[in-house]
Amino acid sequence: MKILSILFALLLVVCRGAAGLATPPRPIMRCGYRGTFCYSGTCPRGNAYLGGCRFGHSCCRWL
Repeated sequence: MKILSILFALLLVVCRGAAGLATPPRPIMRCGYRGTFCYSGTCPRGNAYLGGCRFGHSCCRWL
């Protein structure tokens, strides 16, 4: 019986630790204001990459 209680406690610890390993979804940036724009693919030359927009586009900023 002691072994069962130890195994149960170990199972709870493992399950609780595994729950935190899932990666959260990336937040979608609010793009298209104050010199920012969404661009499909990588940002054009001369523009800075800020993050992701909707539909997998890149959020870029004019330099």
